[in-house]
Amino acid sequence: MRDVWIRGAAMTHFPKHDRGARELVEEAVAGALADAGLEPRQVDAAFAGNASGGLMYGQESVRGQVVLRRSGLTGVPIVNVENACASSATALHLGWQAVAGGAHDRVVVIGYEKMDHRSRPRRRQAINATMDLDEAAELFGPEAARERYLQLDAMGTSRQFSRELLSLLSVKNRYHGSLNELAHHRQPVTVEQVLASPAVSGSLTSLMCAPLTDGAACLVLCSSGSRHGRAGGVRVAASVLLSGRGDDMRRRSSIQETARQAYEAAGVGPEDLDVVEVADVTSLAELYVYRELGLCREGDEERLLKERTVWLGGRLPVNPSGGVLARGHPMGATGAAQVVELTWQLEGRCGQRQVPASRLALAQVAGGWIGTDVAASCVHVLQA
Repeated sequence: MRDVWIRGAAMTHFPKHDRGARELVEEAVAGALADAGLEPRQVDAAFAGNASGGLMYGQESVRGQVVLRRSGLTGVPIVNVENACASSATALHLGWQAVAGGAHDRVVVIGYEKMDHRSRPRRRQAINATMDLDEAAELFGPEAARERYLQLDAMGTSRQFSRELLSLLSVKNRYHGSLNELAHHRQPVTVEQVLASPAVSGSLTSLMCAPLTDGAACLVLCSSGSRHGRAGGVRVAASVLLSGRGDDMRRRSSIQETARQAYEAAGVGPEDLDVVEVADVTSLAELYVYRELGLCREGDEERLLKERTVWLGGRLPVNPSGGVLARGHPMGATGAAQVVELTWQLEGRCGQRQVPASRLALAQVAGGWIGTDVAASCVHVLQA
């Protein structure tokens, strides 16, 4: 298989936009192609990840062709990818396969989401759709969709963390987000503010949960690492996608297994990482993922956070972008946005939130929930 390089990377701001999905995608695609120094006519294929366009606005079947129709990319193969919050990470995995396997030399990967912020029922429906609806109805009844989603998220860990620790995690990511000009939330918060915010589910408060936002992120993958006439760049050292274990508790969690395969494929271990982006849909989710990725042993999560190991300035910053807690969670765009951030980190383009001398990065995102596990799990390892 050939090496695959990220030659261009761009994303939009992630607030609640007045603009539609097509305009957001056009901004991200134009930015990534300019970053890569390529024209649309030089692209061989496009992979478009989106999670909720059908439920939000009724656009099914040809979403990628619709949002890309004015981008100059029409005529090339366009693959539409829907895989819950892992939609654009899955699109990236497919794009990586296409280039690594020699089918294409240059592909565009796009992730985007445009929520209908006027309709709470539609947003609830989109959240519900990331689960087995029969299972969700049996467990939680027909109401409180967002609460169901967060409770299912909480079921992924066998031990509970204190409310103070969950709050401190939110403080970390909101501080990181304050340094990110593209983040939805740019105002730092205190532990007291997080604890005092409205209760959502169990120990979780609203400031421990990611906001559903709009946005788009785009990556240009190439078989050559040349960027703007210079050698080098960011290489995709590993790309692993798995479905969850469902009801089979004899198997390890999909996040743990995805990470294991990614480390093996890249020839590295968690101790080699310099910077990490994970899917912190809640504060609890990030703390849980630390152990699943091998960043610590079970029970050491509190130490990582309180000793500031995972803060900017620590040995292994996690979510220097602010994560989805601060950057925002445009479901189908999140996986690609993580990799855009890490590409910028490895290229030294992150300004105040730059992790110095970073050479190896990992992105983790999960989508949906089935039985005892997430429905989709994706891990990418990037190397400068």
